[in-house]
Amino acid sequence: MKKQKILVLLSTYNGELYICEQLESLLAQDGVSLSLYIRDDGSTDSTQAMIEDYVQRYPEIIKYYPADNIGAKGSFFELMELAYVNKDDSDYFAFCDQDDVWDKQKLLRAVTLLSEENGTVPLMYCSTTQMVDAELLPLSIWPNSPSKPLTVYNALVENIAVGCTTVLNKEALRLLISHLPKKQDHVIMHDWWSCLCISTFGKVVFDEKPFIKYRQHSRNVLGGNTDGWIVKWKKRFRRFSKGQNHYIISNQAREFYSCYKHLLELSDKNAIQNFLNSIERSGVQRLLYILRSPFYRQSSMDNLILKIIYTLGKV
Repeated sequence: MKKQKILVLLSTYNGELYICEQLESLLAQDGVSLSLYIRDDGSTDSTQAMIEDYVQRYPEIIKYYPADNIGAKGSFFELMELAYVNKDDSDYFAFCDQDDVWDKQKLLRAVTLLSEENGTVPLMYCSTTQMVDAELLPLSIWPNSPSKPLTVYNALVENIAVGCTTVLNKEALRLLISHLPKKQDHVIMHDWWSCLCISTFGKVVFDEKPFIKYRQHSRNVLGGNTDGWIVKWKKRFRRFSKGQNHYIISNQAREFYSCYKHLLELSDKNAIQNFLNSIERSGVQRLLYILRSPFYRQSSMDNLILKIIYTLGKV
């Protein structure tokens, strides 16, 4: 049986502590034909030297792109563009972080599930993770499997995709690259943007089984949450009260609408317009809108928070 070709897109930044362990887990993947693009985001430690050593050892597998620091989000967008511009002939494309460890079956599991779907539409695989500490000791399984449909009405207001678990098919990559955000600062993160686009125009496949050890440590850009729900919501309200989360959802929604409005179904277009227009109205009007809004988050608590911050006009 022919092995599926997968291009792994890895962004690195000052990852000397864990990068070798991650690269070894990539090179050990079973049942797939793997190639790897690494874009280093301006590391100042020994990360680049470590990567160069792997490039010398595996020149047929690894392509290396040292570059200036633009942040993880921009780095992954550049990696997707490189794959597209280089006309890479891979069947699938996987996002990868520098500090995790992948099970040997991770990519094979993803392409097996995706191959059961209609490959002529944009497809995206994502999954739960086995969260671990810095020494790879297990913490918990995160996130919870979604219980509600994975559609634009969820993805516009919530991200269920952990970026380092994500695998895209060719149609998904084509969709993302042919409509890149013009205001990238309005995009919350590359994984949320990808999930939003593919939920709308294709299908997201969520795997409740974890095939990745998702390392939690002090240098994570973004990580999972091992806190109880009370602590979790205290932290969220603290971020909200300080303005850190103000307008990020609506800004991303506006950018998404600007990029894709010509492709949206009329019902979806109208729903997004109503979501954005109602934010500009009075508090009472915002409350009346959000109580009957078609947009939803997966958990009841998250849905309540959405309604509160929308009513306050800070979504």
